[in-house]
Amino acid sequence: MVTNITISKPIFDFLGSLEKNNNREWFEEHKSTFQTHQSEVKSFFEAVKESLSHHDEIEKMKMFRIYRDVRFSKDKTPYKSHFGGSFSRLGAHLRGGYYIHLKPGGSLLATGFWAPNKEDLFRIRKELEMDASEFRKVINQKELKSIWGELSGDELKTAPKGFDKEHPDIDLIRKKQFVFVRNLTDKEVLSPSFLNEVDSSFKAIRPYFDLMSDILTTNLNGESIL
Repeated sequence: MVTNITISKPIFDFLGSLEKNNNREWFEEHKSTFQTHQSEVKSFFEAVKESLSHHDEIEKMKMFRIYRDVRFSKDKTPYKSHFGGSFSRLGAHLRGGYYIHLKPGGSLLATGFWAPNKEDLFRIRKELEMDASEFRKVINQKELKSIWGELSGDELKTAPKGFDKEHPDIDLIRKKQFVFVRNLTDKEVLSPSFLNEVDSSFKAIRPYFDLMSDILTTNLNGESIL
């Protein structure tokens, strides 16, 4: 694994200044600095993808643009004050993804299923309705929980249509997202070992991904649908 690629303090210094000076005039004056830091962060994300490839199959890495879409937002500031990158797992047989958010005082890692389509969401809920014991066992594994904490994500206030609101596993069934989030301190992000920390954190989520891949590629009888 490449270990000498880091997130440097000047990157965070720039993002902090951008948050205080979020206007086009300031950004244009500092665009060359932005481009330098953007390139550094992209190299870091590419190193993360390379590390992930040793224990997972990644279809693509995407680095998000710094420019905000303000058309439907009350916040009209033109730029994001963070760098973000996502890593999509390969094809229909794996699913899910990883995400890195770099922001002074607000960095995080995230992983799981942000926006499962209607069919996938129904399939996950039916699995949990039938038997959620294996799912609970996986998300409560000691190593996974010590790094990622509790399963999170948006959820309904009541039961989805067609599901019993008194079901013993309704706390899982009503979820619309199935994600884990790990908040990071600036010290952790700026550490020389951050790349290794990212990789080990993502590696620890693998039992959860293996279970979800199995659920989403089979029917309720356990027969492959691919």
